[in-house]
Amino acid sequence: MGKEESLSSERLQSVLFVCTGNIFRSVTAEYALKTGLGVGTPCIVSSAGIEAKPQPVHDWVQIRLREKGIDPSHHVQRQLTMEMIESADLVVAMGRNHQIFIREQFGRNVPLFNHICLGLDTPILDLHEAIPDWETNFERARTYVFSVIDTIWAAAPTILSRIR
Repeated sequence: MGKEESLSSERLQSVLFVCTGNIFRSVTAEYALKTGLGVGTPCIVSSAGIEAKPQPVHDWVQIRLREKGIDPSHHVQRQLTMEMIESADLVVAMGRNHQIFIREQFGRNVPLFNHICLGLDTPILDLHEAIPDWETNFERARTYVFSVIDTIWAAAPTILSRIR
């Protein structure tokens, strides 16, 4: 089987968060951890998507991240590559489909964000997975997006103990 993700007490030098499009969940986790680490940290924190089709960060995501002091307008999506996987000490999947993709395409078993940050063996669902009618149920969809961002923002700092 593939390389197992190390969750030891060893200090991390790099963390890579992975989702589908690199415009919602993984980018939120990236900015949340970077904010927790502060300026001048030697740890490299990044994000990528397994699809990363060209599209902007949704307005709702931008609004909520701006409320947290982050300007995501310059975020550039990145397509996940073998080089990214190999160079990261810790790769974190936001959803099960990302775990499966990374294992099948790159031979690396990676943990879910919720597992390492909250002790829960559950994925963080993308908007269309959680709210299939999101395009017509705007209030519910916006509430979901904000709650996911808030959850990721609150949970990401638990990784700090491995870095500091």
